[in-house]
Amino acid sequence: MTKQFKVIVEKHPEGYIAYPLGMKGIVVGEGDTYDEALADVNSAIRFHIETFGKEVIEVESPVLDVFVDETGVGV
Repeated sequence: MTKQFKVIVEKHPEGYIAYPLGMKGIVVGEGDTYDEALADVNSAIRFHIETFGKEVIEVESPVLDVFVDETGVGV
């Protein structure tokens, strides 16, 4: 069975960071490229499930979609 996870990928000056939504615990992947970060987080998700069991997968993730936007705030 294949479970699909929504993954956030952030671009930083040092590279990319990726993390899944809908999991209990902290799972993070990183890489010099978008694809490397995505592959690393995939591996981290598999490791997390193998280590802690399928209980770390939220039965019904409340996240339907993910959006990124910006807003300005005076500081």
